[in-house]
Amino acid sequence: MTVARSRTRSTERRWLVLSTDGRHTTIGRATDPTPNEITALETALAAQGLAGWLAIAEGDYHAIRDPMHLMIVRELGNPGVAFSDAVAAFERIRSSR
Repeated sequence: MTVARSRTRSTERRWLVLSTDGRHTTIGRATDPTPNEITALETALAAQGLAGWLAIAEGDYHAIRDPMHLMIVRELGNPGVAFSDAVAAFERIRSSR
């Protein structure tokens, strides 16, 4: 008898702040950020001269060969670049680790 093996992929979801240059930080998995937390994130980005997006990232963050799926929740500041360009930069950063 042959047993077929399948690779199980994580479908983990996490909140992520993605800047225009692909830098990012995860901000949790268990609960949605509050409006006050989102305002604080936007203020912190602006203080560093940055803008970006609040996004939901789906996939295995640590499986660098497998791209993650990022979904925009809202802009933080005025990004001025395409979300797809920031996602491409994000994937380059992930794959270089």
